[in-house]
Amino acid sequence: MTERIDIAELAPKAYQAMFGLEKYLHGSGLEQRHIELIKLRASQINGCAFCVDMHSGDMKKQGEPDRRIWAVAAWRETSFFTPEERAVLALTEEGTRLADAHEGVSDEVWAEAEKYFSPEQMAALCMAVATINAWNRLGVMPRKAPPPLA
Repeated sequence: MTERIDIAELAPKAYQAMFGLEKYLHGSGLEQRHIELIKLRASQINGCAFCVDMHSGDMKKQGEPDRRIWAVAAWRETSFFTPEERAVLALTEEGTRLADAHEGVSDEVWAEAEKYFSPEQMAALCMAVATINAWNRLGVMPRKAPPPLA
C-alpha cells in the first residue's frame, strides 16, 4: 500500500495542534496504561495499521505482557483486564463506534466508568477517545503504513 500524502509535512501546524492534545492527555492524571488501552482498541476498530503497530509497540515498551496486548481485540473474552480497564475499553468502543448505536455511549457504559473515574478523569477519557479517533483518520485516509519489519 502506498501512502497518498504526508499530512505532517503538508499541514505541520495542524499536526502540532494534535500534539497539543497529546500533551494534555499525558498531564491529565489518567494512567498511561489506560491511555494506551484506549489508543490500541480504537485503532483496532478503525483499522489504522500504523496506529495499531505504534501503540502495541508502546505498550510493550511500557512492560505490558504480550498476551495482554494481543487480547485487547478480544478483551471481553479474557480475564486479563481489571474491571477498571474493562470500563475504559467499553467506553472506548462505544465512543469510537458512535454510528453503530442510536444513543452513542450508553448510560450503562458511562455509569460503569464513573465508578472508577472522577468527572475530570471522565472528561480526559472522552478527550483520549476523541484524540485517537482523529489520529486514526489521519492514518487511514492517506494510507499511512507502519514501518517495514526489520
